[in-house]
Amino acid sequence: MQPQFTMIPRTAPEEHKRDGSGTEATPSLGYAWWVVIALTSVYTLSFVDRTILSLLVPSIKRDLGVSDTQIGLLQGLAFSLFYTLMGLPIGRIADRSNRRNLIVAGILVWSFFTTMSSVAKSFVLLFLTRIGVGVGEASLSPAGYSMLSDYFPKQKLGTAISVFYMGVFIGSALAQLVGGTTVDMLARTPFITVPVLGTMASWRLTFVIVGLPGVLFAILAWTIREPVRRNLLASADGSPTQLSFGEGIAQIRMRWQSVAGISLGMVCQGMITYGLLAWIPTFFQRVHHWSPGQSGRALAAILLTFGCAGMYVGGRLSDYWQKRGVPEGPLKVAVISAIGTLLLMPVATLVSSPQWTLALLAPALFFDALAMGTSTAALQHIFPNQVRGQVSALYLFLLNLGGGSLGPLLPGLFNDRLFHNPNMVGYSLAITVAIGAIGMLIAITSTFGAYRTHYEMMKAA
Repeated sequence: MQPQFTMIPRTAPEEHKRDGSGTEATPSLGYAWWVVIALTSVYTLSFVDRTILSLLVPSIKRDLGVSDTQIGLLQGLAFSLFYTLMGLPIGRIADRSNRRNLIVAGILVWSFFTTMSSVAKSFVLLFLTRIGVGVGEASLSPAGYSMLSDYFPKQKLGTAISVFYMGVFIGSALAQLVGGTTVDMLARTPFITVPVLGTMASWRLTFVIVGLPGVLFAILAWTIREPVRRNLLASADGSPTQLSFGEGIAQIRMRWQSVAGISLGMVCQGMITYGLLAWIPTFFQRVHHWSPGQSGRALAAILLTFGCAGMYVGGRLSDYWQKRGVPEGPLKVAVISAIGTLLLMPVATLVSSPQWTLALLAPALFFDALAMGTSTAALQHIFPNQVRGQVSALYLFLLNLGGGSLGPLLPGLFNDRLFHNPNMVGYSLAITVAIGAIGMLIAITSTFGAYRTHYEMMKAA
């Protein structure tokens, strides 16, 4: 027989005011925003480590003799497969243990494997180090989402998670800027002698530069206080209950339409974002004959301004609808995102002038970014605390296995198999974006009714 549960409200009784380590339950809103800043900084580092490879494509192809399809696998499947597989058990750990400590351990793991990428001598070895990066980064998002849902009321959660999600574009921008500039500076020096590591190709040094600072970011994460867990399911006597794995799955099954619709929509959105981040630097180098430094500086400016602005505006718009009692507000943001991206981004990769590409890419990125944080917040709104890490991990499992793998893979596959021409990368990107935007629009609009039902169910509880 299914156990009966009630909800412990957001303002918990006095006996629930501390977590297992004695952390106070009532941090100030100012401290909550400090947590957002710290987690955003860590997320930024994770995306620097994740995307730096996109600037090193010519050197990796030359030294390791790999194809565009293999480059797509390195940027997609190698990272995403184990990121997603490890995310599921890590999500359950995040629901049952100290989330801050989990994040610290993850930072150290992914930074180690990023640094070790510098000594990979073959496609297989580089593939394995990218797996290690994915395993480490799998800890951050499920634990981070869950922590922020305890620090912020739901009327502010969309903005908080959207700011956290800015790490995607800040990290990608820094990877483009620092990585591109480093590649340009080292272009005249084929080999460099590094203490301990010895003599290596100069492009390999980039992995060391972005990997070693992970120790400092682990210390930063260690300063975050673990928040008390709120919105807990309680047993019949009113005390918080630990859900078994089966009970957690049952909670997800109760809301499967919302989980499936939001996840599928954001898989399609992820195809766009990850495909763009993986191949736009190569697009500028092949089609417009820019150097890595030129493309890195231009893309960094767009990502930092229009990408981050899109995330912030999307979060504010979602919270605006939340305050006015519109449950599906986060999904409405996603619809606007899909339409704007579909109208602008494919054209940006097909025009012949790099200036026009940048002029169209800027607003396209704004629309693309609108729903990245709000869709995650939407899932937090409809689940109790004991399941948020697991549903976040499931969401990320689908997002990264689908969008994170297909986004980088499809343009390379279209180059090799459809066009048989690496210089057709702009057309390959346009096709990938169109598929993603249309799929996102269909999936999200089909989820409105189910999401309203599940939102009201959680509200009633």
